[in-house]
Amino acid sequence: MKKRNLLALFFLLVALFFLLFYPNEKTAPYMRNEGKIFGTYYSLSYQHPDGEDLGEEVLAELKGVDASLSIFNDSSTIAKINENIPVDLDSLFLLVYQQASLVSQTTQGAFDITVAPLVDLWGFGRGTRKTVSASEVDSALQLVGYDNLTLLDDRLQKSDSRMRLDASAIAKGLGVDVALQCLKEHGCTNAMVEIGGEVACMGLNPSGQPWKIGVNKPVNDSTCIDKSLECVLHLSDIAVATSGNYRQFYYRDGKKYAHTIDPRTGYPVAHNLLSATVVAPSCMMADAWATAFMVLGKDEALKICENNPDLDCFLIYEGDDGTFMTLQSSGFARWTK
Repeated sequence: MKKRNLLALFFLLVALFFLLFYPNEKTAPYMRNEGKIFGTYYSLSYQHPDGEDLGEEVLAELKGVDASLSIFNDSSTIAKINENIPVDLDSLFLLVYQQASLVSQTTQGAFDITVAPLVDLWGFGRGTRKTVSASEVDSALQLVGYDNLTLLDDRLQKSDSRMRLDASAIAKGLGVDVALQCLKEHGCTNAMVEIGGEVACMGLNPSGQPWKIGVNKPVNDSTCIDKSLECVLHLSDIAVATSGNYRQFYYRDGKKYAHTIDPRTGYPVAHNLLSATVVAPSCMMADAWATAFMVLGKDEALKICENNPDLDCFLIYEGDDGTFMTLQSSGFARWTK
């Protein structure tokens, strides 16, 4: 009897030890942090085994992305390249450059980080919004072309010193990936990161279910007040990004000008694709492809997705009668279950 009591006491002490020093992750609270970065808002939801607040650690990593890829940060790597100041390329810039080059080559220039002169010309960057002439477009196009960049010994060479880069169509996605990786390295297995609508997640949400991510209806609303949803995704260990022309646009002389510029023609896209949502292994990849699909249009976008096992897409376009129509890749349905 005495031995039995001692044995029970031993197991009780072992159990208490593990509860104290190896807490059950299921009992740890989910933390939430919010803030502003890259000119937009971010939010984090994560579960740390010890209930630690990792907001400062993640923000430090996001500031590192800003220091590499923000065109509005005069000391950033990309800003120095634009100003022709010699600079050794950091690892984040190289990662973005390699992914951007891959998407550019695959799409034959529909995605191009040298698009900055055109973005500014049409008033979606540093430039003011004005009537744009064909000759101005032609002049700006002379400074656009991903194949006019050369990577040599950790330096980027431009064929024309007037060329300028804008990685905003991929850098936000990288920021999401960097933030999620930071949480992972600090011991989190359940987390979701969102920056300006781009999302990556791992594990499960506080309800023990895959993370639920909404896809907005592409309602023309530059105020971003209308949050009506077209569908809801159920995601775990994956990323998603949406690009569309229903938030950033303006009208001039009765014509709508969307912020998505086709680097091949120099003009804002004018087809009927309203939004492109891409699910991919990384948010950087999803971000870049979503932008590329908005340039290419629904048919080319769907074709690329069906030939790339790493991509799934959900496309919303305007039908002939003005109603919303949808297309999706053959593998997309698994993300809505």
